[in-house]
Amino acid sequence: MRLLFTTAPLRGHLHPLVPLAWAARACGHEVLVATAEAFCAAVAAAGLPVASLGPADGFVELAGADRDTPDPAGRRRAHGRAFALIAADVLPGARGVVADWRPDLVVSERAEFAGPLAAAAAGLPHVEYRWGIAPLDEYPEAAAAEFGVRPPTPVRVLDPWPVRLRAAHAAHHQSIRDMPYSGEARVPGWVLRPRVRPRVCVTFGTVVPRLGGGRVDDLLLPLLRSLSGLGAEIVLAAEDQVLAARPELADAADHAGRLPLAQVLPVCDVLVSHGGHNTVLTALAAGVPQLVIPQFDDQFDNADAVAGARAGLRLDPGEATPEAVTARVRELLGDRRYAAAAAGLAAEIAAQPSPADVVTLLEKPAT
Repeated sequence: MRLLFTTAPLRGHLHPLVPLAWAARACGHEVLVATAEAFCAAVAAAGLPVASLGPADGFVELAGADRDTPDPAGRRRAHGRAFALIAADVLPGARGVVADWRPDLVVSERAEFAGPLAAAAAGLPHVEYRWGIAPLDEYPEAAAAEFGVRPPTPVRVLDPWPVRLRAAHAAHHQSIRDMPYSGEARVPGWVLRPRVRPRVCVTFGTVVPRLGGGRVDDLLLPLLRSLSGLGAEIVLAAEDQVLAARPELADAADHAGRLPLAQVLPVCDVLVSHGGHNTVLTALAAGVPQLVIPQFDDQFDNADAVAGARAGLRLDPGEATPEAVTARVRELLGDRRYAAAAAGLAAEIAAQPSPADVVTLLEKPAT
């Protein structure tokens, strides 16, 4: 088979697709990833063949004007419109790749609409990779407003979340085991050595520091300093450009840098994060309890799922003072029931079909 993967130009949207694309190649299929021109290098770095769909505006630039919108639904609509505008930029390129390469199946992450629209126009089936627990109806609604037609219904929806954490709308989804991919981040030596103190990891991902405005910027340094009072080892996972612009952040942590969370989190005791899909699932797969401070979109639902399963705690952004965060991290460190609940979810994730198993399903027509 020929499988065409399409993704919006964001690492958090590409990374869940990478293990499935690797598995498809390992099973003997032809794979091509298509995305906006400026994002092609990130795909190539994953060892996957990539085709450019042409230039497109960046998500942060398109959505940045709405970063201070207090209404969560308003931000979801703004973000959905940004993804729709990106899709409009690259739709001609997507149609061209589909016509020229003639894939048998298109696999797209849920915020990428050009691939599904091009597939439908060519009479091809498409599969959706569903990151995040939230329905995010605002995304396809924004695409429908932009294109005058609602994005086509996928023949399958792949869902890496443990079944008991999913909402009712996801009851029919096909399970797939989350296999975290961290890009070009290297495993530092301290990860391989036994730790002598509790270890707390803090991260707000790659988009929130650029899109979240001053709220995260203002919180981060005093938060790191407050957490150090717990007597724990503090790890800050952040992009190199963030640390270069704010070297005081690295000074406030024991370890800081662009880190592979799949290797780092299994040697940590607690994670503090924004609740992004990849971050939360990587922590769950590692059996690590977490404090989630959601910022926008699916992150609120992801946080609710973690807290509802007792695998961690949730703290609203407006309540996230350094003192409040530190108090909840202390609770997570001191109550082993959180770690036990996280370990139970890790076992459920490990039991889900691997990407190779799912490729076998994709070889068969959907019924």
